[in-house]
Amino acid sequence: MPSAEDTSVHRELPVVRPTHQDEVAEAGSELIGGRSGRRSRIGGTALTPVAVVALVALGMFALGMVQKLPCYNWAWFRGAGSQYTHACYSDIPHLYAARGFSDGLLPYFDRLPGDMQYLEYPVLTGAFMQVASWLTPGGSLQHREQLYWMVNAGMLMICAVVIAVCVARTHRRRPWDGLLVALAPAFALTATINWDLLAVALTAAAMLMWSRGRVLAFGILIGLATAAKLYPVFLLGPVFVLCWRAGKWREFGSATLGAAMSWLVVNLPVMVLAPEGWKKFYTFSEERGIDFGSFWLIITQRTGKSFEVATVNTVSTLATLVLCAAVGALTLTAPRRPRFAQLAFLVVAAFILVNKVYSPQYVLWLIPLAVLARPRWRDFLIWQACEVMYFLGIWMYLAYTTSGDKHQGLPAEGYHLAIALHLLGTLYLCAVVVRDVLMPERDVVRRDGSDDPSGGVLDGAEDVFVLGRAAHPARHAAPAVEGPRVEWGAPHDPAVD
Repeated sequence: MPSAEDTSVHRELPVVRPTHQDEVAEAGSELIGGRSGRRSRIGGTALTPVAVVALVALGMFALGMVQKLPCYNWAWFRGAGSQYTHACYSDIPHLYAARGFSDGLLPYFDRLPGDMQYLEYPVLTGAFMQVASWLTPGGSLQHREQLYWMVNAGMLMICAVVIAVCVARTHRRRPWDGLLVALAPAFALTATINWDLLAVALTAAAMLMWSRGRVLAFGILIGLATAAKLYPVFLLGPVFVLCWRAGKWREFGSATLGAAMSWLVVNLPVMVLAPEGWKKFYTFSEERGIDFGSFWLIITQRTGKSFEVATVNTVSTLATLVLCAAVGALTLTAPRRPRFAQLAFLVVAAFILVNKVYSPQYVLWLIPLAVLARPRWRDFLIWQACEVMYFLGIWMYLAYTTSGDKHQGLPAEGYHLAIALHLLGTLYLCAVVVRDVLMPERDVVRRDGSDDPSGGVLDGAEDVFVLGRAAHPARHAAPAVEGPRVEWGAPHDPAVD
């Protein structure tokens, strides 16, 4: 008899076990004794799938902290080169002093010495940084920088577990997909470079709320996430076009209103009391030049031609709008309404790909969305391999640029290959997701007859507005009926039941 965790609200269908559906997951399971059997009792004890995912996320995050030990012990404090050759750089200890936290300055309100007059992060991230500063004990500056990183790492670890658990619970019948987040190597390597995990955790929680039909809670969390990082606001675009196709205008309005109100609650006090400090994030984002990880950097370094920042901003903005419009057109013309997670991944990936900077930690934005959009181990690991290569490439390139005449590290040509590799890896995953949208029978999430497990109010909803061929869908695109899971193009495997 399956447990409550196995059946969730879909009593007639058990939990999907990746080792029974995914050849890579099955092969990997040999390391721990092979795939789970039909009489396995995980979920019948305290060791539920979600608990396993949370424990694995904690373990991988701890390994990521261990990887930073050379920097924690000495490399952050002995010149620039060592932290790059050991691939353990982090903004956190450096900004502790550079942004006035070591001197007790208050973000946005107190002017900083030097060129950066105010903290260049959104308000909620600034509050996160300030709380960590209050929790940092005294001592020498180096000792406080070490402890500041450790305090932030502890807070970010909580965010990492929240992300993994939210992903595991978003698709009710697919909790084991959370292992993709927990085991993602790029997640562990980049988790403590910056403070991005706060926004990622709020976004993952918002996705969970949407999957449960809690539209207002989704909007509130998206607003809070946008107050920590800009990218979560892009998720309102997929909500708009999906609600347009399904005629769910009231739900879209509630989500948008919740997002606007929660963003204002966080930002308005600082906006009114410290306007110069509040707008620094936006002016810095506008004035920032071409930076690491973007295709713009390859062009400028290969051609020797520089671009005006205003030109890059305009082209990047237009390209983002065009790509988002293409995603919207795909949504309205697809033979079957796309899943919310698929579109969320595509719009965030589009924003990153054409941006003037693609920092190594930006992969954190995509990992939870990628897992929900395409929970296929092979494709996910191909993409992760590209990101790990880029992670190593950027630090070796920086080691090269800071080594003087020694030229130790990766020259510009090698770094350009690393950039191209991680851009192509992201494009590959985008292409696979688009294929799933156009050919729903290839979507592994829908193989059991599901419509959109993360869609909430959209799950199983009828279309009221479509364009083009969506008005005459192919036979394979017809909404599936409830019943036993059917493997597309494969015989039924009773072991899954």
